[in-house]
Amino acid sequence: MAGRPAEPEVIWSRPERAGRGPRPAYSRADIAAAAVRLADADGLEAVTMRHVAGELGCGTMSLYNYVPRKEDLYELMADAVAGEYELPEKPSGDWRADLTALAHRARTMMHGHPWMSRLMSSVYGFSPNSLRYIEYSLACLDALDMPYAEKMELVAMVNGVVTTYVANELQSAERTRSLPWSAEQEHTVRMAYLGREIASGRYPRLASAFAEDAGPVDVEVFFDRALNRVLDSFTGRPEAPGGGSASASGSGSAPNRKQAPTGA
Repeated sequence: MAGRPAEPEVIWSRPERAGRGPRPAYSRADIAAAAVRLADADGLEAVTMRHVAGELGCGTMSLYNYVPRKEDLYELMADAVAGEYELPEKPSGDWRADLTALAHRARTMMHGHPWMSRLMSSVYGFSPNSLRYIEYSLACLDALDMPYAEKMELVAMVNGVVTTYVANELQSAERTRSLPWSAEQEHTVRMAYLGREIASGRYPRLASAFAEDAGPVDVEVFFDRALNRVLDSFTGRPEAPGGGSASASGSGSAPNRKQAPTGA
């Protein structure tokens, strides 16, 4: 197929245009924007090489000259969305507040692009904007005296909380939209069933749990609580001298790791 590489290749190492010849009709930004529009409107399944080519007004085979594989197209999309982060020039110095702010921005971004939770993996974590996000996240942790390996784990854990939480929110919302009756009717019937089961005496621990707090669950409070529990697990670490970078055990280059925190 035209433009398809014979060996593994990272699209970011491939020149966007050849040194000679006519200027390409489309930039990677153009292609990514077209794919994002399709995904926002109709979901990730709508993003095919044929549909993106149609959105751009070019032939499908011509698109392969710009993007050899659909996986590369996904990488362009993930990078485009990661570019929507408006990162401050530098962190505030309060690492918990900075990571919390990043988590809330990520949650907002993923609700704006519901398909994005499916691309949140280390496979798409090495694009320019994703690397920029990870570098800023690590800068937020400069005051913590711990190895960079642990800092990378913390960033990955925060991103994991956001991705899992948003994926559940989106799935719940999608199910609600598919119901032939109102969400209130569904909730009433389910709670009545649950009440009968709890009253049966077969689930004493659940009965105690509901007696303590029968709900409803405040999703905002629940999100912040889950996030804070991750951050709490890293609280109490000593700060680096002068609030600067990590100690000798964590300074220098990062270890060779097969996985990296997702950056979008």
